[in-house]
Amino acid sequence: MSKRFLPFVTQSVLVALFVCTGIVHAQKAQPAGSSANAARDLIIAVTTEVMNMVKNDPSIAKDTGRLTQIVDQKILPYTDMQRATRLTMGRHWREATPQQQQQLTAQFKDLLFYTYAGALSKVSMAQLRNQPPIDYKPLRAPPANTDVVVETVVMNEGKPVNIDYRLGKTPEGWKVYDVNIAGVWMIQTYREQFDEQIAQKGVEGLLKFLSERNQQLKAGQRA
Repeated sequence: MSKRFLPFVTQSVLVALFVCTGIVHAQKAQPAGSSANAARDLIIAVTTEVMNMVKNDPSIAKDTGRLTQIVDQKILPYTDMQRATRLTMGRHWREATPQQQQQLTAQFKDLLFYTYAGALSKVSMAQLRNQPPIDYKPLRAPPANTDVVVETVVMNEGKPVNIDYRLGKTPEGWKVYDVNIAGVWMIQTYREQFDEQIAQKGVEGLLKFLSERNQQLKAGQRA
């Protein structure tokens, strides 16, 4: 993956995290028996809102404090970070104590935020303002499905890039728990890194690694 492509990719992943910004409003109007099509409608509504927000005020991408506030107040209550962490851990999830599972979920959330927010801050104002519209593909899943993939295509330097969102239906409504960029799923990518750390130092070693990495990323953004 090229260095020029990385900021675009990370921008898109952060938008994937921002998908949940409007879920609190969208799900209030979403009937309890709504079909899988509601997941696609949700992605369309919220990604459009978020992209417009960033285009209208690109300085948001450079302000870690504002990004943190959005994540803490509007995103975290409506993402399934525990499911994302559990799937990323794979078989090792059962090896962790309940306390470690809670800590892993919190550290993974911070890792995603600091990694992608840092990369987003490197995207130029012009690139943020001029991002072409997203192409939303028809949903392939049957209406009764409770786990769906919403496929989209965005343009990067004139070339199409597939970005897909995986959502699961919970008692609280649809929640995003994974994102696929150009054929690479986020959970799959981090699972390989987690496996390596656990093989070397165990679950506690992974927690230490994540904590130290998050401190480094946070310090770098403050510099």
